[in-house]
Formats: sequence, structure tokens, C-alpha cells
Amino acid sequence: MAHYLITGGCGFIGRTLASQLLAKDHSVSVLDDLSSGDRTLLPGRAKLHVGCITDAALVASLLSGVDGVFHLAAVASVEKCITDWRASSHTNHYGSVTVMDAAVTAGLPVVAASSAAVYGDQQLMPIQERSSLAPLSPYAADKIACEHHAATLSHLRGGRLIMMRPFNVYGKGQDPKSPYSGVITHFAKRLQAGHVPIVQGDGEQVRDFIHVKDVARGFAAAMARLGDMLSPTFEVYNMCSGTPTSINSLAMQMMQLYGIENRSPEYAPARAGDIRMSYGDPRRTEATLKVVSAVGLRDGLSETLF
Repeated sequence: MAHYLITGGCGFIGRTLASQLLAKDHSVSVLDDLSSGDRTLLPGRAKLHVGCITDAALVASLLSGVDGVFHLAAVASVEKCITDWRASSHTNHYGSVTVMDAAVTAGLPVVAASSAAVYGDQQLMPIQERSSLAPLSPYAADKIACEHHAATLSHLRGGRLIMMRPFNVYGKGQDPKSPYSGVITHFAKRLQAGHVPIVQGDGEQVRDFIHVKDVARGFAAAMARLGDMLSPTFEVYNMCSGTPTSINSLAMQMMQLYGIENRSPEYAPARAGDIRMSYGDPRRTEATLKVVSAVGLRDGLSETLF
């Protein structure tokens, strides 16, 4: 069985991935600075190293005996990336280069988290991997930069790297107090307190929700693909369901699961700059990685809410 390093392994996707890898009898080491991750939710058999991905010596020291690196660590709050631009970019950009450079130098495959944020506000749906990149935040700009560095590491240094672009990830265990939480988590918090969800804008915004278990499976499948590669590799994949869901539809489904009938969500002013429509094309991921969105939204919501 293999030994993997997961950066950001105490985070929402990271600990789900760790659980799946451990269930297949792999061993897992985690590097996390605990700025947003929760060490108490990390599976017990995973070995935690507390530290930052910008520490090149630490990162290099953790690669001994490792068979592959999953790089998920990031400052994921768009608001924090705007208000603390330099510090967040130091982590998201420089930190990612530090991890990928060390891994490629050690001859290790890397599966790294990019983001659907790299697409910005697209006009043509569904969004494909070859769609134009149009960042609307420092976070998205750093993710694009990391993709360029990964491609260059493959070209110049023979690295094997895959970048994954998750869309709207949700699932049980996502912290509703975190600024990184999505609309499902915020709606759930309202419902659990006995209130209806608050929808910003008219609710006809469309999103692509994918369960965290499916995302983790996608990352693992990408690593398996790199394990079969002998030549330099750089690839990018969407992690999405491909199913457009309006925020109004989401709110009504969640209210129904809570037994709330004959009521409507509350409405608040739209957020400035909110993207109207965003959903991805999963066909390349399904065809090449053999990973599909197996958890339907209704089942995923039922698991998440209760």
C-alpha cells in the first residue's frame, strides 16, 4: 500500500480524502497549520505535522518515504484574500510552488486543488476545462498562477501533476462558522435554528453542487492515473456534477427535508458581483478518471442536514 502526504489534510476535503485513503489501507501523513482545519476531525490513523507549506525545509523533510502528494492547503476565503492580499498570496502562490517544486524534485506525483473560481463569470455553459480563465479575486488569480507553475514544472523538470477544479463542494462536517462554507452550510444553519433560509438576490442564480465524497474520489483517481504515468504529465479536470441547480430550488429542497411546507425563503439584496450562472462539464473527468458524481443532491442534502 502507498504512503501519501496531504497538505491541508485537516480541512473539509482533506480529511475526507484521508479517510478514503485509510479505508483502502494506505498510510497518510498530513501537513496543516491549523489556521482553519480541525485536528480533532482528522482520522486517528493519519499522522499530523503542524506547520506551513511555505516552510521549504519542512515540506522537503516530509517527503521521505512518500509515494505521492495531495496539495490542498490554501487560504480559501475570498474575502480574506482581498483584505490580506499579500499574506494570502504568499501562502496560496508561494506555498503551492514550494510544495510542487519539492515533490517534483523528489520524483513524486502531485494532485493539487485548483478551483472553479479560475473561470470567473462565463457566458457559455456548461464550463469546460478549455473554457477561458477570467479570475475575479486574488484567490482565483493565485490558483491560475499555480496551474501555470505546474505546467512549467512538467515541461522543464519532467513533473507529473494534475490540477483539480472543484465547483461547489458540500457535505457533512463543513463548518458553518467558517468563511469558506458554502450556501448549503449557511442554509442548514438557519434551518437547524428553526428559521427559513435567507436567499440573496432573486434566487435564480445557478450553481453546480458536488458532494465532498465525490471530490475526494476524484482526487484519488487522479493520483492513480499519475501512478501509471512514466512521462511528464500536466492535466486539468473539473470536479462537478454537471447539474445546474438554482438557489431557489436548493432552498426549497432543504426546507422540504426539514418538513417546512407552505413557506418561502426570505430574500435579501443580491451580493455585489455575484455570478449569475456557473455549472461545469464533467465529461472529461468521467471519461478519463472514470469518476462520476455518485451522490445525488437530494441524498447528499439528507446526509448533510441530519
